Amino acid sequence: MKRTPLYSSRRPVHTGPAQPAQPFQPGGPAMAPAQAEPAPQPGRPTRRQRAAALAQNPFALWAGMAALGTLLTVNLLRTPDAPRALTQEMLDAAVLHTWENQVMPSHMARAHGVVAPAVVRVKGYVKEEGSDKREESGVGTGVVINDRGVILTNLHVVDGAESLTLTFADGSESDAFVLGAQPDKDLAILQAMTIPDDLEAATIGSSAELRQGDHLVAVGFPFGIGPSVSAGVVSGLGRSFRSPDGEQMISNLIQFDAAANPGNSGGPLVNMAGEVVGIVTAIYNPTSARTFVGIGFAVPIEEAATAAGLPPF
Repeated sequence: MKRTPLYSSRRPVHTGPAQPAQPFQPGGPAMAPAQAEPAPQPGRPTRRQRAAALAQNPFALWAGMAALGTLLTVNLLRTPDAPRALTQEMLDAAVLHTWENQVMPSHMARAHGVVAPAVVRVKGYVKEEGSDKREESGVGTGVVINDRGVILTNLHVVDGAESLTLTFADGSESDAFVLGAQPDKDLAILQAMTIPDDLEAATIGSSAELRQGDHLVAVGFPFGIGPSVSAGVVSGLGRSFRSPDGEQMISNLIQFDAAANPGNSGGPLVNMAGEVVGIVTAIYNPTSARTFVGIGFAVPIEEAATAAGLPPF
């Protein structure tokens, strides 16, 4: 995603009339060399490099602006009758001080923060034989795609369940039913029966912009633990995966290496803007352990959203 370029507000410094050059007198004082920026210390970025990095980090930039506002306020309060004029060097120092001392969240943390309110835990139940009690038949993850309580997940998460329970990000719970399904992509669309007042839907992105090596975050409930976050990169595009029983082949998948395990199924795969670009569907493991070995697959969000009845991209 392209960033809006930021331009410096530095203004040219106007000097007075030029003074005639003084002839050099033998034995007189040597001419002072032009003042230059101090040489950078080894391993320490220069002021120019830090300023350039600041321009690429909008969060740090806002923090710097907050520091600048504090500096302006202090300056005015200190000398109410004759406030000291702020120089460009003072402004630079305030912003760079914030940049060097303020701990900012990582790109992964920000991406998770965007999608977290829309992630739900999905549990399936069946009745215990010979009783009215129910037992858990499976656990997975889902993602809210609109504020009416429509949720995307995997079909294998809910397949065979007699009842479904959702746990939202705020801790509230709701029963749910299957609204629709797309078996060839292992997708299911759920409808929550009770919707939280402040329910937030995820932002839908586009997998068409993904490239190998792009950073991704997977959010879900591996083995029921969570919500848990893992990070990785796009390992490949247009991959195919055959189910362990050999009965189903799913194509055009996103391959990723963010850790995923049973329970992550149906959860969102998001880019660094926190936009959902895929639905975690499967992990590859040639053994019977059913644990992550570094290869996960997700259905592109375009195909998942179409299954849920959202307009095409």
